[in-house]
Amino acid sequence: MRLTRLLTVSLGAVFVGCALLVAGAYLFQRSIMYIPPRGETPPPEGVEVVRLITSDGERLVAWHRPPQGDGPVFLYFGGNAEGLQHTPRWQEVAARHAGLFAVAYRGYSGSTGTPTEAGLHEDARTAYRWLAARYPAERIVIQGFSLGTGVAVRLAAERKARALILEAPFTAAVDVAGTSAPFLPVKPLMRDPFLSRDWIGRVSEPVLIVHGEQDATIRFDDGRRLYAMANQPKAFVAMRDSDHNSLVDDGLYGHIWQFLERLPQAPRPGATGSAAAG
Repeated sequence: MRLTRLLTVSLGAVFVGCALLVAGAYLFQRSIMYIPPRGETPPPEGVEVVRLITSDGERLVAWHRPPQGDGPVFLYFGGNAEGLQHTPRWQEVAARHAGLFAVAYRGYSGSTGTPTEAGLHEDARTAYRWLAARYPAERIVIQGFSLGTGVAVRLAAERKARALILEAPFTAAVDVAGTSAPFLPVKPLMRDPFLSRDWIGRVSEPVLIVHGEQDATIRFDDGRRLYAMANQPKAFVAMRDSDHNSLVDDGLYGHIWQFLERLPQAPRPGATGSAAAG
């Protein structure tokens, strides 16, 4: 009888512990998924600050480096802890006289609001709308890193662009979470699944995927699987010695320039694109 009671109590404690773990994962998942830098920082030389207002009333901070000549303009979406900051990425783009437009997601780097998947997609549409009013779609290159690949893939499926570039992408954020916490029922719990695997097949632009083979945050195989789902034309670059955060330092932009140079020439300035706001 005593042994039965002890087993009952032990099983009850395990059940309660599991329930608390699941409840905690559900309630606090967004604080784990989004790690926003809060303060607004001054831009580097040659970069202007742009203020955007989303359709749901959030005020976003963005940085814009105009291109010199008729080069591409990158519409960049960063990772989950990445705000607006002067990084080697800006230096690489400036060295080639290309343009760059980066938006701070809601709740990031001086932007108002709280990050959610639906909110980030709306931020992306707002940023695209601003950029497409100034440049033809044939000059806009949609680019995302890590979490930002989930934003970039869907935007490229919904809007026209010259190309889509994905750095260390996932098939879905819910897939990454499931691998990291296989003991939790992640799929029904995940509020912001970022299902890139459901959207990549709708992208008609040329796609470049770059992934580090030493990536311990988003598995290299995830990038390979997403690449297999993408339409042609497409290219995959495996960076042998790179981890999740070292792609730019390890020569990412050399691969990007080569990829873009193989594409048909974009129209000269003054051409009108068919990119519509919406």
